[in-house]
Amino acid sequence: MTTTVTRPPATRVTNAPVELGRYAISNGERVIYGQRVLGVVRLVDVPADEDGRRYLIERGLTVMAELEAIVSDYLQQATAWDTIPAAGPCCLLAERAERDR
Repeated sequence: MTTTVTRPPATRVTNAPVELGRYAISNGERVIYGQRVLGVVRLVDVPADEDGRRYLIERGLTVMAELEAIVSDYLQQATAWDTIPAAGPCCLLAERAERDR
């Protein structure tokens, strides 16, 4: 007699996005979402009206404190620089804008 072990198919769950923060810059309002995709948490920055470019902030997060720190820093940078931090070298853009005043 042969015993066959059957395992249930692996489920790769993608959870619904959760709003973790919101900020407004001169280009409009944006939202930071966290979402578990295939067991890995990722953070994305999207326009509040869902029309426009989306940015990946971070992926592979495993610790809640790390996620909270990244979101907090990101929101502070967006406010201080009046730009999307994930779009590129924000500090250089902010310095240039200050110099051009």
